[in-house]
Amino acid sequence: MAKCEITLPEELQKRLDRLGRQTDEITAKALEAGAEATLPYLRSGLKDAIGKDTKYESRSTGELIRSLGISPVMVDREGSPNIKVGFNEPRRVQRAAKGKRSYYTATNAMLANILEYGKHGQPPKPFLKQAKSRSRKAAAAAMQRAFDEEVEKL
Repeated sequence: MAKCEITLPEELQKRLDRLGRQTDEITAKALEAGAEATLPYLRSGLKDAIGKDTKYESRSTGELIRSLGISPVMVDREGSPNIKVGFNEPRRVQRAAKGKRSYYTATNAMLANILEYGKHGQPPKPFLKQAKSRSRKAAAAAMQRAFDEEVEKL
């Protein structure tokens, strides 16, 4: 029986080895690129949702929009790296006139949830789901670009 042995070129073997050692760094950069691509969609959807279709004039302070951001890359229980685009906590407590108790304490996540799903007397204004679906292709493309750039550097 004839036998043919094929080996990888040495340069390709070296690049694959470097890729294996730098997987965590490359993954983090790709995730960050995807999150950066998603953030404008989320911010735009949130701006459109705030104060829309309300009985009363909006009392928005802009704090919810300012609290929107990106978390550092973390590893979950299963060992998969992930990144979150969401709201920073804690929310500042707004106070009434001097000497009076604070009249409103709510987390940014709670207010975003009320906007997304509504509450009694307030219709839902789904900005999170829309931002997720609208940004899917842009985020995937940004992550692919970041990955390709990092691999080219090897």
